Amino acid sequence: MSETLPDLTEDAFLGGQLRLKQKRSGHRAGHDAILLATATDARAGDRVVDLGAGVGTAGLALARRVAGINLRMVEIDPELAELARANAAANGIAAEAIVLDVTADARAFAANRLAPDSADIVMMNPPFNLPTRHRGSPNEARHIAHVATEETLEAWVHAARRILRSNGVLTLIWRADGIAEVFAALSRGFGSLSILPVHGEAERPAIRLLVRAIKGGRAPTRLLPGLMLNEESRVPKKEVTDILEGRAALPLSES
Repeated sequence: MSETLPDLTEDAFLGGQLRLKQKRSGHRAGHDAILLATATDARAGDRVVDLGAGVGTAGLALARRVAGINLRMVEIDPELAELARANAAANGIAAEAIVLDVTADARAFAANRLAPDSADIVMMNPPFNLPTRHRGSPNEARHIAHVATEETLEAWVHAARRILRSNGVLTLIWRADGIAEVFAALSRGFGSLSILPVHGEAERPAIRLLVRAIKGGRAPTRLLPGLMLNEESRVPKKEVTDILEGRAALPLSES
């Protein structure tokens, strides 16, 4: 790994159950990744692929909650992939980190043992800020991690659709005002959507959407009651604290 110790921080997640090293500058893991993990329902033995894994936050948080999953973390940045690999080992979690562009073709995925119809679950936290509405960071890594093109979500969903088995589950997080993009991207090949709006504060519009979709699903779309991250006093709600510290989950399944 090319970074020296001063270039990294070690941060606690899930109330200290998960400790991750990450770059001091550039994209930093936060609540979005933990919310994604808590909204992903899995069982021991499931083949789980975390697309755009960064340092492994979402996938490793899921693996900490659900022991025995077969986790593969896909990341375009070799340095972040190496950190994800090291973080898995440091936390005693069996996982593989793969250096791969999510938008690569089927042959590139297959060469990394991600063949069509091979995954039970795909989870992803794609870059979702449009350049026309978001002032990009001068830090290139942070810019890539946060700023999307108009084709980003569709391309990532296409990759998920290709590697998921029939009736496999996709869980994603996206900005709330991009709900039309979510419906458009999932309109081909996915159904049985469950959508959970996430609000930063009560009485304010949602800021994120957590979405669960089934490859080949046919059930009606469900819009779930919103999750409020903060009380009116801006103190995190106990429910949210329990989620972020690994004492509760947000499965979006119909069961």
